[in-house]
Amino acid sequence: MTADNEIDIKEAFQRAQKGHNNKAKLVASLKSRYNKLEDKTLFHDEFVHYLKYAMIVYKREPTVENVIEFVARFATSFQSPPKTEEEQQQENEEEEEEEEVEDDHPFLSFIFNFLLESHKASSHAVRFRVCQLINKLLGSMAENAQIDDDLFDRIHQAMLVRVTDKFPNVRIQAALAMTRLQQPKDPDCPTINAYLLILDNDTNAEVRRAVLSCIAMSPHTLPKVLKRTRDIKENVRKLAYQVLADKVHIKALTIAQRVSLLEQGLRDTSEAVREVVCSRVLPAWLLRLDGNIIELLHRLDVENCAQTALDTLKAIFKSKPAEELLQDRIQLDNRKLIPVDSLTCENVLYWRALCEFIKAKGDEGDEMLEQVLPDAATYGDYLYGYLRAVPVLSEEQRADFNQLELVMTKEFISQQLIHLIECLDTNEEGGRKRVLAVLQEMLALPQTPSSLVSLLTEKLLTLIPDDHRRIQTVAEIISDVREPITEASQQVDENESRRQQIQLAEVKVRILEAKQTLEDCITAQEFSRAAELKESITELENRRNQIVQEISESSQPADKEIRTEKNDPETLLRCLTMCAELLKQMNIKTRINPTISALMSSLVLPSIANAHPAVRNMAVVCLGTCTLHSKELAKTHMVLLLQIAQLDEVKIRISALRAIIDLLLLFGFQLLSETAATQTAPPSQSPDRQEEDAPQVAEEKGEVPEDSAQSILVMLSEFLDSEVSDLRTETAEGLAKLMYTGRISSAKMLSRLVLLWYNPVTEDDTRLRHCLGVFFQLYARESRAHQEVVEESFLPTVRTLMNAPATSPLAEVDINNVVELLVELTRPSALIKPSTNTEEVCVHDYLAVRMCGEMLKDPTAPEVRLYAKTLSNLELSRDETVRKDLQTLLQQLVQVVRDRVCLRALEKMVYQLVDSREQAELLSASALQPLDVNADEAATEDPSKSAKRAKKGQRKVCTAKGGRKPSRRAESSEESDGENVPESVPAVRPSRRAKTAALEKTKLDLNTLINQEANVS
Repeated sequence: MTADNEIDIKEAFQRAQKGHNNKAKLVASLKSRYNKLEDKTLFHDEFVHYLKYAMIVYKREPTVENVIEFVARFATSFQSPPKTEEEQQQENEEEEEEEEVEDDHPFLSFIFNFLLESHKASSHAVRFRVCQLINKLLGSMAENAQIDDDLFDRIHQAMLVRVTDKFPNVRIQAALAMTRLQQPKDPDCPTINAYLLILDNDTNAEVRRAVLSCIAMSPHTLPKVLKRTRDIKENVRKLAYQVLADKVHIKALTIAQRVSLLEQGLRDTSEAVREVVCSRVLPAWLLRLDGNIIELLHRLDVENCAQTALDTLKAIFKSKPAEELLQDRIQLDNRKLIPVDSLTCENVLYWRALCEFIKAKGDEGDEMLEQVLPDAATYGDYLYGYLRAVPVLSEEQRADFNQLELVMTKEFISQQLIHLIECLDTNEEGGRKRVLAVLQEMLALPQTPSSLVSLLTEKLLTLIPDDHRRIQTVAEIISDVREPITEASQQVDENESRRQQIQLAEVKVRILEAKQTLEDCITAQEFSRAAELKESITELENRRNQIVQEISESSQPADKEIRTEKNDPETLLRCLTMCAELLKQMNIKTRINPTISALMSSLVLPSIANAHPAVRNMAVVCLGTCTLHSKELAKTHMVLLLQIAQLDEVKIRISALRAIIDLLLLFGFQLLSETAATQTAPPSQSPDRQEEDAPQVAEEKGEVPEDSAQSILVMLSEFLDSEVSDLRTETAEGLAKLMYTGRISSAKMLSRLVLLWYNPVTEDDTRLRHCLGVFFQLYARESRAHQEVVEESFLPTVRTLMNAPATSPLAEVDINNVVELLVELTRPSALIKPSTNTEEVCVHDYLAVRMCGEMLKDPTAPEVRLYAKTLSNLELSRDETVRKDLQTLLQQLVQVVRDRVCLRALEKMVYQLVDSREQAELLSASALQPLDVNADEAATEDPSKSAKRAKKGQRKVCTAKGGRKPSRRAESSEESDGENVPESVPAVRPSRRAKTAALEKTKLDLNTLINQEANVS
C-alpha cells in the first residue's frame, strides 16, 4: 500500500469526526479505494490503528460518536443490499442446486474478530466502545442479513459476559447488542434469560430501560415487563408502559393484568407515567378494538373494578373534543334514557362517567348535560321502576349461581343509576321532591337489596342540606322499617254471635206480641193504650235493626291497622346502616338532639348485644361515630368500646379500635381523666408490659391518670403483637396518627413501630408497610421535637435487634439498614423547615454522644463496630463545645477499643473533627482576602502549596456535614448517563474567561492525538 492510501484512511477518519460531513460519500470513497486493493491486510491494520484512538475515549464526545458511526457504516457497506422476495426465492433455489454457502465479507469478519478479541480489555472505555460498535454493526445490517454460526456464537458469548460488566454503560451497550440475537420461541434462550435477570436484579435504572427497549415479547417475558411498571424509577415505569402499548395486544393480557395496569398507571405519582398511559396505552387498546369503548369496558370486568373503569373513561374523555363526546353517546331514547331492556353494566357505567365528566365542567357543561340526562322527575320515575324490578332471592334461589349472578348484575346497575342522581338538576322543586320521595320509598321497602341501603341514604342526605331535617327524615324511615304498619284481622266470637241471635229473637217475639196487643186495643177502642203500644213497637224495631247491624258487622272480620316492632337481623342491619350513614354525613359540630338520643337508646345500644356479628359491628360503628358528636357520650361509652376492642370478633374489634383512636385524636387523653372519675379503665393483662410502657405514659400531654392511659397503651402494644394482620395493621396506623398529631410522644412506641416495619412477619402486609413507610418520613421531617423522639428510640431499637434470639424473626433483620434509616430520619437537613441557626446543637450531636457512651460502657461488645461506622455518617453541628466534647470521648475510645476496624473508623472521625476545625479557621481567615480565579490551577500545579492531603484510607470532609462514603456499586452507578448524579461541591464561582477556557477543553479533537502519533513515528 502506498503513502497516498495511508493519507486517504487518515483523512477519512479526520473528516468523519465532523458532524456536517456526508458519511455516505466518505464510505463510498473509502470503499472504492478498498476494492481496488489486492492485499487487504495492510488496510485492515491501518484502519484498526486509527480506530483505536476513538476506542480509548469513554466520554460520549460528539467527535468520537461520529467516528464510531462512520466505522459501523463502512463495515456494513460490504454487505449485499436487501433483496426482494422473488430474488430471495431465486437465490434459495440456486443455493439448493450449488449447495454452497457464501461467507461473510472479509473486512466485516476482520472487524468482528478484532472487537471480540478486545472485549476483555482492562480499560472500561475499550469495553464500552467494543459493545457499542458491535451493537451498531448488528443494527446496521439488513433485516434479512445472515452471519456465520461460529461468529454468532462468539458474539453471543462475549455479550453475555459484558452484560455483567461493572460499568453500567458497558452493560447497556451489551444488552442492546444482543437485541438481534434473541430467540423468543426458545424457552431456554440465554439472551432472554440474561435480559430477565437484568430486569430483576440490575441496580442501574438505565440498564433496565435498555433491556426493556429491546426485549422481545413472549408469554415468558411478559410478566417481567409487567413487573417493571412498578419499578422504583419513573423513567423505567414510563418505558414499560410504552413497550406494552406498542408490542402487546390487549387480548394477550388477562383481565387482572389489564385492570392492574390501568389502576397503577392512572394513579401513578409521576405525571409523565400517567400521561403515557393516557396517550399511548389507552389509544393503542382502543385501536385494536376498533375504537369501541364499550368493548374495552367489557374486557375490564367493570363489576369488580368500577372505580378503575371510571378513571379509564375519564382519561379517554379528556383526550376527546366535546363534539365527539356527544356523538359517541350511548343508546339513549327520546326521553334521554337507556331503555330498561338495554341496560348493561358497561353502558350504564359509561353513561354515569360521561355525565359526571360533563358535570365537572361546571356552567360550561350544563347545556351538554341536558342532552344526555333527563329532568329530575322523569329520572326519578325511571329509577323507581328499575329498583322495584330487582328480584329478592330466597335461600334456595341463592344456591343457583345463574340467578345469583343475574341479581348481582342488577344490583350493580342499580348502584350506577343511584350515583347518577348527583348529576341531576335538583334546583327545580318539583323534580327534587319526586327524587326525594322515590329515595324515601325505596329505603322503606323491605324488598330493596341491603347492598343499596347505604348508597340510597347517602344520596338522600345530599338532597337535604339541613342537619335537623336530615335527622328527622332518616328517623321516620327507620321507624317505618323497624315498626311497619300492619292490618290485623279479628276472629268472630261464636258466643257473642249466639247471644246476639237470642236477643234478636226475643225482640222479634216482643214486637209480635206488642202488635197483637195493639190490634186488640184498637178493636176495643182503647186508643190511649194503643198509642203507648205503638211507641214501644217503634223502640223495639229500632232495637231489632241495631242488633241486626251488629250481627252483620260481627259476621265479617274487621281489619285493624297496628304497628309491630321487627327485631330480625336483616331489619336491624338496614336501620343501623341508615343511622351510620346519617351520623357520618352530619356536621361534626352538630350536637346530639333528642331524636338521635332516642335512636341510640332504642336501636344502637340494644344491637351491641345482638347475637348476629354484622348487626353488632354496625352498632359499634354507629356508637363510635355518635360519640364524636358529644364528649359526654364519649365519656359514658369509652369503657364499653375498650371492652369490645378486646373481647369480640376480629372485625368488630377493629371497628371499636377505630372508634377509640378517633376519640383520642379528637378529644385527647384528657377524655380518660374525666372518664376515670366515674368508671374503671380496662384491666391491664401483663404487669411486665405495664412496667415496660410506664415511660410512655409519663410522656403523655396533659394531666392524664396513669392507670387509664397506661392500660390503653398496653392494649395497643399487645395488638401490635397480634397474629391477626388486620388488627395489627389498624393498631399501627392508629398509633402513627396519634404520634403524628402529637397526642402521644413515646420513643418506645416508635421503636416498636420501626421493629414492626422491619419484622419479616409483616412482609406480606402491604398496607402496614406502606403506612409506616410514609409515616416515618412525615413524622421525622415535621419538627425538631419529632427528630428527638427518633433519636431517643435509636439505642432501644438497636439493643432489641442485637439481643434478639436466633429463633426470633427479628434475628433476620439487617441492623445496618435499620441504623441507616434512623440516621437519615434524624438528619437536620431533612427537616421541612430547617433551623437557620447553624450553631445550634443538632440531634446528631446528641446521637453521637449517646453512641460514644454506649461504646465506653463495653468496648468489646459486638455493636461497637456498628456504632463506630455510624459515627462517620452523622451531620454534626459546628458548635465548638460539642465538637471538643465529642473529640474527648473519641480519644478515650481510641485508647480502650482493640478492634482494628473500629479503631480506623474512630481515628478517621477524630481526624474529621480536627480537619473541619482547621478548615473553619481557614475560611474565616480567607473571608477578607480577594478572590483568585486561578488559585485552583496553581494549587494543582504545585502540590507543596496545596492543603494537607488526607491520609490513606481517610477522606477529607470539606463541610461540617459528615457525608457517607459512596460504595463501589454507587460509584459505578454514577457512570451511567442521567443516573445518580453526584452532588456538586460548593466552590468559588469562576469568571467568564475561566468558563470559556473550560468549555474549550471539553471539546475533544482526535486530530491532535493522531498527528502526535504520526510525528513520533
